[in-house]
Amino acid sequence: MKILHTADWHLGQRFQQGHERLAEHRCFLDWLLQTIEAEAVDVLVVAGDVFDTGNPPAAARELYYSFLAQLKSSATCHDVVIVGGNHDSAATLNASASLLKALRVHVVGGVPTHYLDQCIALPHGAAVPRLVVAAVPFLRDAEVRQLVAGESPAEREERLRHGIAAHYHALADHLGHYRDLGVPVMATGHLFAAGGTAGDAERDIHIGTLGQITADAFPACFDYVALGHLHRPQVVGGRAHIRYCGAPIPLSFSETGHPQQVLLVAFSGAACPSVQALDVPCTRQLRRFKGSLEQVVQALTDHDNAGFDHATWAEVAVESGLPWALVQDQIREAWQATEGRVQVLAVRKLREETALAAAVYLPEAPLPDLDELTPRAVFEQLLDTKDYDPEARQELLATFGELLAYQAADAVV
Repeated sequence: MKILHTADWHLGQRFQQGHERLAEHRCFLDWLLQTIEAEAVDVLVVAGDVFDTGNPPAAARELYYSFLAQLKSSATCHDVVIVGGNHDSAATLNASASLLKALRVHVVGGVPTHYLDQCIALPHGAAVPRLVVAAVPFLRDAEVRQLVAGESPAEREERLRHGIAAHYHALADHLGHYRDLGVPVMATGHLFAAGGTAGDAERDIHIGTLGQITADAFPACFDYVALGHLHRPQVVGGRAHIRYCGAPIPLSFSETGHPQQVLLVAFSGAACPSVQALDVPCTRQLRRFKGSLEQVVQALTDHDNAGFDHATWAEVAVESGLPWALVQDQIREAWQATEGRVQVLAVRKLREETALAAAVYLPEAPLPDLDELTPRAVFEQLLDTKDYDPEARQELLATFGELLAYQAADAVV
């Protein structure tokens, strides 16, 4: 039994200044169809964040349904498991779940009323399953933790962590007996596992460190745990069977330093499977150019975009004594002269490092731009400038986290 683990497609994402990623996503999904056939994949698993927003544009929805319709004709892949992420609207995904089930596409947009509806035996309709999946979507606070008046931030965090772990253990209690029959058991998840490395495109959606679930939260009966939410491929807690596959295309300028991958998971009975990373072809470069005006203009002029389907999107940081309007004009002339090889999306002033910054940051690691920071990171830096005691600081962080959580919840209503 071969499973292809992918996540964090973010269909419908609009990049800086509203630039669409539709062409890149179409290239990825075309490649995914070809890879499924070439690798004889039995089951495709999408671990959340199918869309970038709860109300995705029509073109993104069309791309999603077109892909699933084409997959119906696959010679090998007869089942698909899709769970909702924090960017997805559970209602939007579930609206087509009954129809898609006829195509053997199993959608769990949010925690269902009957929690056993998350348990999926595959192949669908088989008398004896070859794989069972605990299809767990993004778990929102209200779904796993009851409100308790007067509890401290630490108590809230502990209760949420316990609630998430309890959710997985309840499913494991129902599915664990399959392992005794030699049937592999896997789970999905869309969350922040402790020790994971996040990029600046992932939204901080939990209160404090609530999302940081340890590897021990996943019961031992799960032979593989397919995770989404973090866009960098990584193993959780040193356990090779608990993995993030990462996002298939870089979703910000900071996500170009690691590969874009999907994971091919091969089971041979109820045991830890073999896992092979498959690199997703990059069809558009995201590049940052920094330096003097002359250096940046030369870098744009010399930039090689050979082998890529789409123009490079660039972000420029310039140090120059010329009037800023003149700097912007010269940058615009430089990239327009590349005849479509490069398109500059943003031009910024290269910061002058203060003596304090020079003492803290190495030259090769300059101060980040504001848009490179998450809202939580900005708030933490603000708190660092104040003289709060640790307990007061933690309370403020928890309150700010609640605001972010409510904002994320509103975004998917």
